[in-house]
Amino acid sequence: MSNKITVTTIVNEPSDRVWNAYTDPKHIVHWAFASDDWCAPSAENDLRVGGRFTTRMESKEGDEGFDFSGTYDEIIPNKRIAYTMDGDDARKVEITFEEMGNSTAVSVNFDPESENSVEMQRSGWQSILNNFRDYTEKLA
Repeated sequence: MSNKITVTTIVNEPSDRVWNAYTDPKHIVHWAFASDDWCAPSAENDLRVGGRFTTRMESKEGDEGFDFSGTYDEIIPNKRIAYTMDGDDARKVEITFEEMGNSTAVSVNFDPESENSVEMQRSGWQSILNNFRDYTEKLA
């Protein structure tokens, strides 16, 4: 695969709250989509090494959608998640949570896929991460 892509945001919440919003399915369904015309109607998460996750992402009209899923390779609570996405290319993703006082830097580093441009992938993943930040900050 080619070079990894990284997206980052700063969430103005401590890392334990950020971790919970990122990993709890009751929260995931509120932020795991890239634009307002999409949604995440369901999410499941078995947060342990070897555990699996699935988030359903679909257009609000219901005319297109897909399951975003994979298997966890590493879990360090409040610090790091690594997983392998389902699919023929078994792309790797690493998420880090770095506490910075009352804020947390969240970085997602992932293998690109071959169908869409690097910029399109970066933009989509950044939009999802921005949704996550906005949702998490409203929880407080």
